[in-house]
Amino acid sequence: MPTREFSPASILRVALPSPLRRLFDYLPTRQAPACGWQPGLRVHVPFGHREVVGVVVELSEHSELPRHKLRAVSKALDDAPLPADWLWLCRFTARYYQHSLGDTLHNALPARLRQGHPMAGRTHTLWRRHPEAPEAPDFGRAKRQAELWALLGQHPHGLATRAITAHGLTHDVLNRLLHKQLIERREVEIAAEPTGGSLLATPALPLNREQAEALAALHEKLTHFHPCLLEGVTGSGKTEVYLQLIEAVVAKGQQALVLVPEIGLTPQTLARFRQRFNAPVLALHSGLTDAERLDVWEAAASGRARVIIGTRSAVFIPLARPGAIIVDEEHDGSYKQQDGLRYHARDLAIARAHYHGIPVVLGSATPSLESLHQALNGHYRHLRLTQRASRHPPAKLELLDLRHRRRQGGLLPDALTAVKATLEAGKQVLVFINRRGFAPTLACHACGWMAECGQCDARMTLHRAPPLLACHHCDSRRALPDACPECHSGDLRALGSGTERSEETLQTLFPDTRIHRIDRDSTRRKDSFEQALKEIQRGGPCLLVGTQMLAKGHHLPHVTLVVVVNADGGLYAADFRALEHNAQLLEQVAGRAGRAADPGRVLVQTLHPDDPQLGQLAEHGYAALARDLLEERRIARLPPFGFMALLRVESPRVDAATALAQSAASALREWLTQTATPAQCLGPVPAPMERRQNRYHLHLMLSADKRSRLHAAASFLAQWLEASPDARRVRWSLDIDPQTLS
Repeated sequence: MPTREFSPASILRVALPSPLRRLFDYLPTRQAPACGWQPGLRVHVPFGHREVVGVVVELSEHSELPRHKLRAVSKALDDAPLPADWLWLCRFTARYYQHSLGDTLHNALPARLRQGHPMAGRTHTLWRRHPEAPEAPDFGRAKRQAELWALLGQHPHGLATRAITAHGLTHDVLNRLLHKQLIERREVEIAAEPTGGSLLATPALPLNREQAEALAALHEKLTHFHPCLLEGVTGSGKTEVYLQLIEAVVAKGQQALVLVPEIGLTPQTLARFRQRFNAPVLALHSGLTDAERLDVWEAAASGRARVIIGTRSAVFIPLARPGAIIVDEEHDGSYKQQDGLRYHARDLAIARAHYHGIPVVLGSATPSLESLHQALNGHYRHLRLTQRASRHPPAKLELLDLRHRRRQGGLLPDALTAVKATLEAGKQVLVFINRRGFAPTLACHACGWMAECGQCDARMTLHRAPPLLACHHCDSRRALPDACPECHSGDLRALGSGTERSEETLQTLFPDTRIHRIDRDSTRRKDSFEQALKEIQRGGPCLLVGTQMLAKGHHLPHVTLVVVVNADGGLYAADFRALEHNAQLLEQVAGRAGRAADPGRVLVQTLHPDDPQLGQLAEHGYAALARDLLEERRIARLPPFGFMALLRVESPRVDAATALAQSAASALREWLTQTATPAQCLGPVPAPMERRQNRYHLHLMLSADKRSRLHAAASFLAQWLEASPDARRVRWSLDIDPQTLS
C-alpha cells in the first residue's frame, strides 16, 4: 500500500505494551496537552477492544494507513513529557537487546504510571509541637495526650503520622491536641530537601593510601565519562570510596545512582548512606509498594532525591541532574534479567554514563571477566585496593579432601573441630552450603529409586520443615512417600546435605549455641533477614548456616571461620562461565571471615582437591585464576573476545519446538551465506535441562567476533521469527550477551 501524506505532526507514533517490534499510528485529539504534542507523552489509546497506556515516540507526517482508518488517542495523560534521557535509555535498550520498544517502555515505567496515574509526588503529614504552646501544659488525667506531647518533644522537626500510630497513639489523640492548639501539622514532600546545615550528618572516615589514590583518580574526571573498575579485596573499604565520591557529586548539586545486586543488601547500604548524608537518600527495589516506587521515581526525576540506591531495575530511574553511577558487586549475576526484557543493568549503567558524560564506577572483589578484560586493555581505568581495613590479609582457602571420609551433616571431623574451637573462643562461624532444604534428594536403598519431579528433568529436594518433596525449578510439591513407589521398601534415605540437615546436625553437636539458618525458606517473612543480620552483628558466639544470600557484601565482623561444605558445584559444568561464577562465589564467601580485629580462616571441602584450577584459586587467589581463564577464553574466542546471542525455544510439544528451532537455524544459515556475514550459528541442541515445567527447551547459539555482526544476524533472526506463523504457536526469546546457558 502506498504511503499517505498528511499535514506536519498530524500522526502520533505510539509504543504500546506489545511483543511486536513496531509502533502504532494514531491521530491526535483536538485538544493538545499544555506542552503540545511531543515524544515522551503518555496517552490512553484504543487497542483492539480495550484501552491501554502508550508512550508517544515520534511525530510523523506520514502513515502507511489511510487517515480514515486511523483511530484517535483517547486522551493525553501528561502536561509534560517523560524525561528525554529516560526515553533515550529505553530506545537504546530495545535496540541493543532486540526487544519490542513498547514492552521495554512498559517494563521501565513504575506500575502506577503504566496504569495511567499522574506522575505527582505525594506528601506526608508531619506533626510537631506548636511554637507558641506552653512548655508544660496540664493534661490532667489525659495520659495519652501527655504521652504524645512527650513523644513530640523528642522530635522537634516533626514526626510522621505512621510513626505516631506505631507508638499506639490514635488519630483522636492527635486531633484533641490540635484542637487545643498545642500541636500543628504540615504537609511535606517525599524526599524533601533539608533546610540549611552541613551536607554530612557524620564525618567521613580517614582513607588509607590506596583509597585516597583511587578517590583522587575518580575526582580527576568528575565532569566526563570515566569508566573505572575498582577492584578491592573484601573488607578493603570500597564503600567508603563510594561515599566520598558521592559527597563530591552531591556537593555540586548533582545526583548519584548506586546499584546493588540483591534486595538483601539494600537496607544495610541505605542505612549507612543515610547516616552519612543530610541529603535525601531513597531506595528503589521490589519490596516497595507501587505507590512507594512512584514516589521514588518522581523524587529522582524532579531532582529532590540526591542519592538513589536500588537493585537491577533502578538503572531506568530518571535523574534530573546525573553526576555519577556506581555499580557495586558488578560481577553479580543478579544484574542480568533472565526473562522478558533480558537486559544487563551493569552494561546499561555504562551506556547511560556515556550518554550523560559522567563517571561510572564498577566495584568488586572478584570482577567479571568482561570488566577485567576492559580494564586490562585500557578501556576502563583499573583501580586496586589490596589492603583490608582490619589489616589482616584475606584468608587463604584450605582444601579438605572429602574422598572416603565420613561426614556429619555434610561436615568432616576436621571442620567440626575447627567449629568447636572457634565457638569456644567466643567467635562466630559461617557454614556455607548452597543447597536449601534437608537433602538434595530422597532415594530407596533397596532398589535405587530416586524422587524425581514429574514436570522437570530434575530430582526433588527433601525438606523437613514442613516435611515434603519440592522441585526448586518449577516449585511443584508433594508429600513424602511412606514406602518406595517402585519396590515398596520402607528403607528410604536422604542423600546429600542441604541447609536444614547441616543446621540439624550442628544443633545436635552444639546444643547451647544459637544457630541462624539463612536461606530463601527461612527468610520468607518480611524483615526476617534484616533482623537476623542485626542479631548476628551484635556479637557473641553463634553459627550461621546459609546459602549465597550470606555471601554477597554483608559485613559480619565477628565471623572468623568459614566452612564451605562442598566447593565442586561449578568445576565440571557444561556452561563455560561456571568456573568463573564458582570462583567468584568461593572468594566472596571467604571474604566474610576476618573482617574485624581477628584473622579469618576458610576451610573448603572438596572431592577434587587435586584440581589445578581450584588449587590455583586456593594458592594464588581469584586474580591469578581470572587471568588464566581470560587466556582460555581468548583462544576459544569466547566472551569477552567474542559476542554471543542465544535463542531459547520452548513448547509443551518437543516436535513443535524442534521444528521451529531447525527452521530458524536453516533460515539464519542461509542469510549468513547470502550476506557473507562472518558469524556462526550453532545448534539447535536441547537445553542443559531439556524438560522444565512440562515444557521442552532447545537452544540455538549465534556468535561473532564483532558486536555489529552479531546484532545484524540477531536482528534478521528476530524479524524472521516475528514473521513466522509457527513462531506464534511456540514460545521463544532472544538473549543478547547471555550470562547462563540454562
